[in-house]
Amino acid sequence: MSASTSTAHAIGEAMPTPRRGAAAMLHDSWVVAKRNLRRMTRIPEIVIFGLMQPVMFVLLFSYVMGGAIQIPGTSASSHTYIQFLMAGIFAQTVTFAVAGASAGIAEDMNRGLVDRFRSLPMARSAVLAGRTLADLCQTAFTLVVLALVALLVGWRVHDGLLKALGAFGLLLLLGYAFSWIGALIGLSVRSPEAATSAGLIWLFPLTFVSNAFVPVSSMPGWLQAVAYWNPFSATVQACRELFGNQVGPVDSAWPMQHAALVSVLWSVVITAVFSWLSVRKYRSAAG
Repeated sequence: MSASTSTAHAIGEAMPTPRRGAAAMLHDSWVVAKRNLRRMTRIPEIVIFGLMQPVMFVLLFSYVMGGAIQIPGTSASSHTYIQFLMAGIFAQTVTFAVAGASAGIAEDMNRGLVDRFRSLPMARSAVLAGRTLADLCQTAFTLVVLALVALLVGWRVHDGLLKALGAFGLLLLLGYAFSWIGALIGLSVRSPEAATSAGLIWLFPLTFVSNAFVPVSSMPGWLQAVAYWNPFSATVQACRELFGNQVGPVDSAWPMQHAALVSVLWSVVITAVFSWLSVRKYRSAAG
């Protein structure tokens, strides 16, 4: 056997072939997810600071600006506005988790964790799937705490528990979809600091050019079309309907009249596109 053949054989032994099949991928993803969840419990600052921002948004918007913002067909009051506001705060919270996902993946890349995973016989997509699953669990916990804070400041669910759970399901689906955007960002930048900035800078116009904090009818006409077809707006409107928090008239735009359907379609499309792009980027980075 030649030296080159022996070298190639040795490399082949050092680089195990990843396991195939959906069952293996799910198992590997859950193993990676547990690793990330354990890391969150050992560094509780990650969870604590992730909770502080949405809680501050609730308090500031409801007590500082709530009495000054009038929803069409209602009188300006903080109690009315908190009913209108909370669906937007919930949606903003699940999408802002993108920054944490992108920074976490960028940090793993910098620390050489990708190289260590390459040496294991595991599905290549499991690293990203496990990370997004762990982020989904953290997002669910954040939503629970945020809902309790909202109840304390006067927010209420008016259409029953099942519909409310459906609304939270839509929120988690949107958050999971956006976590794949965060994964792609984390794989595309060179540092966790850059990943955090890149993960947030585009989210501010996305969330504010929507129906989250003010009625779309208050925006200039050319901007209203953008807001109506914003995936963020569809989820917010669907949650308001499911929570029974519809304040003022429903916009006649098609996405707002079929908000739940549009929300699911947007989440599925975003997940499909960005999970494919992320796995492709990960394989090229690990190749």
